Amino acid sequence: MQCREALEEAGGDKDKAIALLKKRGAEIAVKKGDRVLGAGVIVSYIHTGETVGVMLELLCETDFVAKNSEFKSVARDIGMHIAAMNPPDTTALLEQPFIKDAEQKISGLINNTVQKFGERVEIGRFARFSLN
Repeated sequence: MQCREALEEAGGDKDKAIALLKKRGAEIAVKKGDRVLGAGVIVSYIHTGETVGVMLELLCETDFVAKNSEFKSVARDIGMHIAAMNPPDTTALLEQPFIKDAEQKISGLINNTVQKFGERVEIGRFARFSLN
């Protein structure tokens, strides 16, 4: 529904509609910023070769979202990103370009997740382990 409305507002221009959706996603994320994060998932990612591993806590508001396979997939993708890019902290992580899509930062991935599920989503803690 949001896609159709954005296309209508943009006069059928796909690029303008995408820009509108991104802007709205960021606005939605800001509005949900005060909500309580009462659920989430802890995922682990072990990179091929088993010399790098990550544990990540991705928080959300409800168990309903936390149990969703797409939410878990986002968490795993962020874990993979951490394994590859070794950010020093969450602030730096959020500003890094996502390894699967360099056009998007991790913060954008989080905002898209907020927009998709309608809940506040936040990276809690993470730890990266490496033998090298």
